[in-house]
Amino acid sequence: MTKIKADPDALEAQAEACCGERTYHELLVNLNPIAQPLASRRLTRKLYKCIKKAVKQKQIRRGVKEVQKFVNKGEKGIMVLAGDTLPIEVYCHLPVMCEDRNLPYIYIPSKTDLGAAAGSKRPTCVIMVKPHEEYQEAYDECLEEVRALPPPL
Repeated sequence: MTKIKADPDALEAQAEACCGERTYHELLVNLNPIAQPLASRRLTRKLYKCIKKAVKQKQIRRGVKEVQKFVNKGEKGIMVLAGDTLPIEVYCHLPVMCEDRNLPYIYIPSKTDLGAAAGSKRPTCVIMVKPHEEYQEAYDECLEEVRALPPPL
């Protein structure tokens, strides 16, 4: 008999379902209409890992006010926005700022998970990850995938 390889995405979905956490597809229900480009499940996990490494090096900016202030000052990095933030007006100006300054940005499904990845119990609607030599490989991989996504309409 031959062995049939299991689909890795199906295994991940089962693992997420058994732990009591909401799956990626359940999180997609709460998305805003402006949440484009949206990260895939795999890219979302890579971004969470990169954020966790950046937190250890203190290389993140967290929250709308802080991120906006440092974008205006010319700081570079990947902007990660939560797709389930309401009202949209809280952060709808940030993608426009990113496009003006040629900064990469990406939406992920959950602000709760974004806050948890940053080591906080508080949900966070936007984080900017700055490059650093300690996690440069993970950062470059995320940056490449974010830039490869089609731009929003």
